Amino acid sequence: MYQLISEQAIYQYFGDDEPEMIREMIQIILDTNIKELKELDTFYTSGDLDTVKKRCHKAKPSMSYIGALKTRKTLEQIEAELQNSKEINDSLQEQLIIIESELSSFLRGLN
Repeated sequence: MYQLISEQAIYQYFGDDEPEMIREMIQIILDTNIKELKELDTFYTSGDLDTVKKRCHKAKPSMSYIGALKTRKTLEQIEAELQNSKEINDSLQEQLIIIESELSSFLRGLN
């Protein structure tokens, strides 16, 4: 049903008996991790690879919580190949658009 996120992983990490808590946690991920990752181009442009690395590292657990393991691997790849990671970031940005859409759809389906 979803391309990048996993409903099963979300329920595994957050439980399936508290839809309001799940809604809050996903909103936090959208408002912090996803938002921060979408700003990475700015740091590539200014040459601030340290911030790129920190933001990628910080977002990795959240990607596991929502089952976006492909995106987590992309973040690990950026960290590992930091000096040459601009193209990998382009792929990450495409994934983030899909994740935002999928999380929004998931939230609409929560009871």
